[in-house]
Order: sequence, then structure tokens, then C-alpha cells
Amino acid sequence: MLSLVDVDLGYNQQIILPKVNLSFKANEHVAILGPSGVGKTTLLHHLYQQLAEQTCLCSQAQGLVDNLSIYHNVFIGGLARYSRWYNLANLLLPFNKPQQQIGAICQQLELTVPLQQKVNELSGGQRQRVALARALFQQQAVFMGDEPFSALDPLMGLRLLNLIKQTHQSVICVLHDAELALANFERIIVISDGKVVLDDKAGQLSLAHLSQHYALADLPNHSVA
Repeated sequence: MLSLVDVDLGYNQQIILPKVNLSFKANEHVAILGPSGVGKTTLLHHLYQQLAEQTCLCSQAQGLVDNLSIYHNVFIGGLARYSRWYNLANLLLPFNKPQQQIGAICQQLELTVPLQQKVNELSGGQRQRVALARALFQQQAVFMGDEPFSALDPLMGLRLLNLIKQTHQSVICVLHDAELALANFERIIVISDGKVVLDDKAGQLSLAHLSQHYALADLPNHSVA
């Protein structure tokens, strides 16, 4: 699907990850782990830029418009599928078909508040699910997420991860939950000290393996036995 060969990644002419060598196959479920500030998001955004035509991105920033409703924030994910006039008319008077589609997605994400509610009235977990709903509404083959479950309780996060895996051919996520990654992803990439220090099948790894590359104890709800 995509190969990076000696690629320097960064922003504002500052290199964060020099000479990255990684390949990504279709139908993979890949988790990217590592301490804060080492370039995980930089890598993910580069991957998204290369695969944007087939990928939906649920970023950590979320990019929600506070004074718009849940419905309109989710519908933004599908703007490219419709004409400018359709989008304008839908903004003024939402159409039934997309309302039904978005309502069904929100139900799957266990987001049970009215679609007309503005996102600035929602909790952190609800806002995160609106961002996930917008990504799902894009109907792409590849899902990329930057800590897309961080505001959710672990059980709900697991349920929604399974939904994302069921509805996308490939999944690439930056996560802070090492246990979630090991149990539910096929491949683990660890970034630390400005480089890729581990790239292996999850079934061959453990929390002890990961702790050799960064301090799992610094992450929420994790300790190494």
C-alpha cells in the first residue's frame, strides 16, 4: 500500500524522524506506540498525506466546529461526495437520507444525544465519538486515528475499535494504551528517541518487550508485571 524509504519527517523545516524506513500493506491493523513528543503524530499525518484519497483521519485535535450541530459536524466528512448546492441546502435544511445515515453511525458509536445538539454542549467522550462518526461517514477503505479512544472508558474504546476494524480494510492508529494495542492489532511500531525502535508482529511481543523501549509506567493505567 505504501513504502517509506529513508524519508525525513518533520514540520517547519525541523526534522523529527530522520531516514524512516517502513512499509504498510493493505488489510493490516497497525498500532503506533511510544512516549509523547517523539513523532508518532508526524508519522501518521505523513501517511495520511500519501494515502488521502482512500483514507479517513480522526485526528487528536478533532477539528470540530463548536457552534454547529452533531449532524453537521459529521456531515462535513462527506462534503466531497456532494455538489456545493446540495451541501448548502443541507446546511439550511438537513435532508432525510444523510440524517438517517448519520443517525445510524451515531447509534453504532453509542452516541445517543440528539443530532441537532451543538458539539460545544458535549462531554469530551461525546466529542470524540462525533469525530469518529465524521471519519466513518467518509466511507473510506483505510482508517487512521491519533489516539481516537483516549477520552473513552476502556470497554467502550474496545467496542468502537472493533467497529472500526469491521468497517475498514486497513487500520493505523497512534495509541497510548499498550495493552489495547497488543490484544487487538496485528503489528506494533514503537517510536522512541527520534527513530523507529521496534516493528514486529503483536503476537510476538509483550508489555515487557515494549518496556525495553519506553516507560510504560508513564502511560495511563499501565504497569509492567
